[in-house]
Amino acid sequence: MMVRLALIRHAPTEWNALNRIQGCSDIELSAEGRRRAKSWMLPAALDGFAWVCSPLKRAMQTARLLGAPVDCPTDPRLQEADWGEWEGRVLPELRAELGEAMVRNEARGLDLRPPGGESPREVCERLRAFVQDIASGGRDTVAVTHNGILRASYSIATGWDFKSKPEAVLRWGAAYLYDAAADGGLTVRQLNINLSP
Repeated sequence: MMVRLALIRHAPTEWNALNRIQGCSDIELSAEGRRRAKSWMLPAALDGFAWVCSPLKRAMQTARLLGAPVDCPTDPRLQEADWGEWEGRVLPELRAELGEAMVRNEARGLDLRPPGGESPREVCERLRAFVQDIASGGRDTVAVTHNGILRASYSIATGWDFKSKPEAVLRWGAAYLYDAAADGGLTVRQLNINLSP
């Protein structure tokens, strides 16, 4: 029997509201983020799933507000992409400042790399290792994580190369349900499962 993995992005933070790149910066949920997460409910299809979340505060806070147990385990492979020197910055400023170098870097898709950070390809690799463990553990799992992990999961499942916008809009306030394979692969079951009642 195939093991199912559901991914949920954390609720918003103040940096999200300002469009700042968060990466591994440990930003807490904003008041609006807490309000929004409190209004979310796991769909019945995820009843009985094990819980795990990123170790960053915004993911742990969201997991608790969604009903995760107090001792919900964390896994560093679920944390946001490391954006290195770009954390705290906003993309329009970076594009204006870096010019053609930024254009070339963004055109690299899976191999885009911020100074001192990691590439989407590396995020996909650590997510694949996590998926392998979930598949071998044999337990359906819901993971509260980050947009970078949602994008990586979509890339693994569809072959999307990060060089253009993904065909699917990866919305907030939704769950993304996949079948997890022993080789770290993912197969889409359902995207954008609404968490609002």
